[in-house]
Amino acid sequence: MINYDELNERQKEAVMHEDGPCLVIAGAGSGKTKVLTTRIANLILNGIPDYQILAITFTNKAAKEMKERLELLVPGNNALVGTFHSFGLRVIRENAIKLGMDRNFTILDSDDVLSLIKKILKDKGYNIKEISPSYIRNRISFIKNEMLSEIEIEKFFNTDVEKIAYEVYKEYQLRIKKNNSVDFDDLLVLPVKLFQSNSEVLEHYQNRFKYILIDEYQDTNEVQYKLVKLLSKKYQNIFAVGDPDQSIYMFRGANYKNILNFEKDFFNARVIPLTDNYRSTKMILDAANSVIKNNKDRKDKDLISHNGVGFKIKYMRAYDERHEIKLVIDEIYRLLDEGFKKKDIAVFYRTNAQARAAEEQFLKANMPYKVVGSFYFYNRKEIKDLICYMRLILNPHDDISLRRVINVPKRGIGLTSINKLEEISRINNCSMFEAITSGKELAFKNLIEELIMDSDSLSLTELVDDILDKSGIKASLDNESLEDELRLDNLMEFRSITASFEEQTGLVNLQDFLEEISLVADISEHKEDDDVVTLMTLHSAKGLEFDVVFLIGMEDGIFPHQNSFIEEGGLEEERRLCYVGITRAKKKLYLLNAKKRMLYGHENFNLPSRFIDEIDNNLLEVDSKIINNNKNDKIVIEDMYNDSDTDYNIGDNVMHTIYGKGVVVGVDKSIVTIAFSKNFGIRKLMKNHKSLKKI
Repeated sequence: MINYDELNERQKEAVMHEDGPCLVIAGAGSGKTKVLTTRIANLILNGIPDYQILAITFTNKAAKEMKERLELLVPGNNALVGTFHSFGLRVIRENAIKLGMDRNFTILDSDDVLSLIKKILKDKGYNIKEISPSYIRNRISFIKNEMLSEIEIEKFFNTDVEKIAYEVYKEYQLRIKKNNSVDFDDLLVLPVKLFQSNSEVLEHYQNRFKYILIDEYQDTNEVQYKLVKLLSKKYQNIFAVGDPDQSIYMFRGANYKNILNFEKDFFNARVIPLTDNYRSTKMILDAANSVIKNNKDRKDKDLISHNGVGFKIKYMRAYDERHEIKLVIDEIYRLLDEGFKKKDIAVFYRTNAQARAAEEQFLKANMPYKVVGSFYFYNRKEIKDLICYMRLILNPHDDISLRRVINVPKRGIGLTSINKLEEISRINNCSMFEAITSGKELAFKNLIEELIMDSDSLSLTELVDDILDKSGIKASLDNESLEDELRLDNLMEFRSITASFEEQTGLVNLQDFLEEISLVADISEHKEDDDVVTLMTLHSAKGLEFDVVFLIGMEDGIFPHQNSFIEEGGLEEERRLCYVGITRAKKKLYLLNAKKRMLYGHENFNLPSRFIDEIDNNLLEVDSKIINNNKNDKIVIEDMYNDSDTDYNIGDNVMHTIYGKGVVVGVDKSIVTIAFSKNFGIRKLMKNHKSLKKI
């Protein structure tokens, strides 16, 4: 049963709204799920048949939570609660014949789609190394989700590769129809096309679902928007809940203007703002309000806290990315002494690449953590692949590494060939590398031998670039796919690890480097635990809450992201993302940045994020002892290299700060090879590193 006394006046107004369109602007932490489920229960208890109620959300997790809450209020109800895609699938199954399909149609997953696109490209004579199948898949998805007509496609698809995408799209559609299949995008597109072309079917569903509730309305894309409008057109009983200030999925096709235009789309719509926040303190909400008010394209609202004034937002400026995480960890230890638990603490960052430095410092500090929405950095597939290439360059007889990357990226060497190679090496008592004599495997062997030769004259960071280029890994990760873009980001961030190693040690020795990273890359050191600090991207944080939140990397070019400066509406989207990050915090919020940062293998000096300037000064507690410590700044900014490029020759005597006296035995570009005492042996170093002096 419903306890109406648990609702505030605005929530009660939304729950008890009867017929006609209604838009609920639900601010962060204002109880939107409670309003949605209680409204459904209220409709049922007031005589609306439960089977006439449709509630749609975006994720299975959100749908599951809504069903569970509703079951507590109205046990045994039959209201339909599900995702957009599950509803679309239901419509297709019920109308397969009308759509020209057999009832036993199959749904293609993303791998199936990619395989089919590759086959079509090959059949048409295109080289999939030159034209990315992932890019073609994304273009096909764009055509479907935007519901572009042939005229619109021909108008907007102007480049050569886009014209190929359209050509493949037409063939792709013919083949999946012939195979009695649909893809994930079709689960939305086909119901809309059916409703647009068959008024009888549309009216059936309009009569069936007279009351429609939509969660996270700000995240709807074009096809979802059309589906909702068609379904609700007859009775206009649409109840949309969302917050334009929390629209952060523009890169997925979400159009926050759908919620801003709700009153234009539905005449005489009732608008109810939920501004009472039951999550965060006044200080945190005032900070969120002061940032988001700088967006022009929004509906005005200020969140009101029910959790007291709270603490000021603490702003800390570190020397570099390592010091930034050290500040976070030091503060976490203080919080633990105050009684907070690790599971109540989260660290948010703008890009996955920032996680690497955080994970490394957390491991060194023995601070338990988990990474949400991502793998532990050194356990990510692309990083393990790259490390295996490096191990093969160091030791071509490493069968484990060879087996892993001989077909990465795919070069037509299948499991049968690998097993045969393994058998030959066993019979001849040699390594798999030595057993290679012909075929595509020989091309791979030649690649490794070329990389081994290159490694003699390249720094570690240059070697990483060399591997990524010559192996084809970089070319295989196109920037049009979000997944590929994240993987490429991670590989570029690996350059930061090699660059940091070179900066600190001066070494370019591959063996020393691989030994060094093995100390932090040991996966056994990374254990799952319930009481751990959570690390995640800001996009992953949507819908979550923590007692304490650290926002790191608050620098222009990182957050807001540099791409936002050139994309239309990009900066406002970044500001909404900042608003989401701030409003995840319940009790304490920390903002951190660094004066210099190694990211993607490049050292940058970034200005503090403009979002920090947008927060009222009286809400901030600035840690001046960190920010204004000029002595420490000097230590950080001090150049790690000699001013002049010393000219070394074979036979020169040198002194190293760690290895002592040595003799130059080789010089190649920026690298000098030195023979030290038998304790240290022969080492390769950056010849202008400050640790090395010619004597």
